[in-house]
Amino acid sequence: MLNYHHLRYFREVARTGHLTRTAERLNLSQSALSAQIRTLEDRLGHALFIRVGRALELTEVGRITLDHADRIFSVGDELMATLERTGTTRAPLRVGAQSTLSRNFQRQFLAPVLGREDVDLILKSGRTDSLLEDLRSLALDIVLTTEAPHRAAATGLSVHRLAEQPVALHGLPRLLARTDLRDLLTDQPVIVPTESSIRTGFDGLCARLDITPRIAADVDDMAMVRLLARDGVGLALAPSVVFADELASGEIARATPDLGLSEQFHAVTAPRSFPHPLVASLIA
Repeated sequence: MLNYHHLRYFREVARTGHLTRTAERLNLSQSALSAQIRTLEDRLGHALFIRVGRALELTEVGRITLDHADRIFSVGDELMATLERTGTTRAPLRVGAQSTLSRNFQRQFLAPVLGREDVDLILKSGRTDSLLEDLRSLALDIVLTTEAPHRAAATGLSVHRLAEQPVALHGLPRLLARTDLRDLLTDQPVIVPTESSIRTGFDGLCARLDITPRIAADVDDMAMVRLLARDGVGLALAPSVVFADELASGEIARATPDLGLSEQFHAVTAPRSFPHPLVASLIA
């Protein structure tokens, strides 16, 4: 096992480049401090310093070890700051997002913390079930999803409904000449997200209209849905937030027929004795 006392002594000597000065500052004898460094070198199997005149300079392994030591003790300081709520250092905000979740919605949700110098943001995309496991294991602070986890998966978790947006057909303006929904779905191919609540609602709508739509693509990523619609592959079934920029510029238009479909957006959190201080404000 690596002895972290030895690692701390090494770090102090590496900072000063002098064994005697460091020993005086740590209230140790020079021989005792030297013994600690030798023990660490024996454990690592490499020399950490070379003597140049009266000074000690780091070897290549010494520089690598110092880099790791700085990170190790930085994490330790972060731990203490988190538990003491001193705010002198901040733990990174770790956000998980369902892979099919709109990137524009994620950007809107995270807007209050984007660009802040005091916030380190870590984003992870994946399947909802694996993200929830990461949430339970403290690897994530919050999970964003379009579907509220079912009761078994949500045991011990808190589900917060953030928003609900209508789902519509979107495409290049030239593809939206027809205004009747049945004609539109018969005339143009459709890009459909695999996200189950949208797909289930769309399948039900087509059954009520007694039509079989042409599926141009079945996509598990809203970013790809957006790109395919911009390329004119077909009409994209999605909430308008996915095409916020394109709708504003006129590149993409929204079909006028009301589909009667909507998508909900949820945030999932786990109970924490020391929650990240930004999570509650983002949900609010």
